[in-house]
Amino acid sequence: MNLLRKILFPVAIIYWIVTYIRNKCFDWGLLKSTSYHLPVIAIGNLSVGGTGKTPHTEYLIRLLKNQYKLAVLSRGYKRQSKGFVLANKDVNAAVLGDESFQIHEKFPAISVAVCEDRRTGIETLIQNVNPDVILLDDAFQHRKVNAGFYILLTAYDDLFVNDCILPFGNLRESAIGKKRADVVIVTKCPEDLSKEERLKMIKKIDVKVPVYFTSISYETYVYGKDQAVTLNDFKNLEKMIVVGIAKPDYFIEKVKTDKDHIKIYSDHHNFTAAEVEELREWAKSKPIVTTEKDYVRLKDKIQFNLFYLPILVRFLESESEFNQKIKNYVG
Repeated sequence: MNLLRKILFPVAIIYWIVTYIRNKCFDWGLLKSTSYHLPVIAIGNLSVGGTGKTPHTEYLIRLLKNQYKLAVLSRGYKRQSKGFVLANKDVNAAVLGDESFQIHEKFPAISVAVCEDRRTGIETLIQNVNPDVILLDDAFQHRKVNAGFYILLTAYDDLFVNDCILPFGNLRESAIGKKRADVVIVTKCPEDLSKEERLKMIKKIDVKVPVYFTSISYETYVYGKDQAVTLNDFKNLEKMIVVGIAKPDYFIEKVKTDKDHIKIYSDHHNFTAAEVEELREWAKSKPIVTTEKDYVRLKDKIQFNLFYLPILVRFLESESEFNQKIKNYVG
């Protein structure tokens, strides 16, 4: 742990007290939390970034979209717009934020909206779209809304029970918040995670709700503007790997070889004109591969030799049980 975080330990104590009192005020009804007549599912975490909220939101979309009229609502992190925005043919990643725009492009038949205040966002969606189900992306701490079902994500290599509250650690609130979860999903697990280790982690997490385990899986093709190349063929090319996500190691290991050039940026990085020009120069002769989230921010600025590798979520076991639990709540 770096020196600055140790110095900030007293601040973390104050932050813990503030978040604890705030949550208790909602628990006791001193602060208003609004419930809704339709199913609302919140997907979130206790820590800052990197648990896989977007791919798990997309998993729920695929599970429900053929049977229900869906809407997805998030705050639109680092977007350049304000207030409530409902996706349409004229929006882009700057307006919606990269994650929401990614979902809008992949699932154009569902409603995707952003709003800083989830309560305002839900009420506006109900008035203008009238969905059957609303999915709240990254809303575990948004206590003004009382979602009907909470999915708590925690990364395999960074469990919330091993972390401390901000700014001493990376938790947005103390681990007590786990009690609000209806299910917990341990994400980014090794595909060969043993049953014994899973049982140890369940005991360590210590919740009274089901705990599931998922791994990151990638498609077998990388995609460009007008083409698709098998990952095996693409991986052998000399290329630049561009990644601006919270935890880039999984992605880099999947696509890299020793001859590749790697550029790592901060999560949700806003590429400058100089950075885009550098990437354009590279793309004149060699390909660039990036994450799907970065691709939606770059595709209008780099017109050729830009590719992305889509990410998927796979359950290690009990997938049908999880699916049925979601369908039972929504139904």
